[in-house]
Amino acid sequence: MTPEEKRILEEKIINVLKNVFDPEIPVSIYELGLVYEHKIDDEGNVKVVMTLTAPNCPVADVMPQQVKEEISYLTGVKSVDVEITFDPPWDEEMISDEGKLELGLL
Repeated sequence: MTPEEKRILEEKIINVLKNVFDPEIPVSIYELGLVYEHKIDDEGNVKVVMTLTAPNCPVADVMPQQVKEEISYLTGVKSVDVEITFDPPWDEEMISDEGKLELGLL
């Protein structure tokens, strides 16, 4: 995968993440700051490290699977690994300015 192909795929992955919403908060998981990292290797394998708003989140099983499925549909993606972490724990400071604006926090 060329650097340009990786750049384009990264943009597509970010767009996917911006279209996955926490069902309890009307903001994307990307803008909420739930996605800590997303990496693409040269073969098209994608790794996403993300968290949830709380360890006992009711969508703890569903949301990571949705992220995995949505990213796997993208052309050029060979595999997707979604890792859930609670270190560091999520808090409202991680919400992007766009997310804060959507929530009326700005």
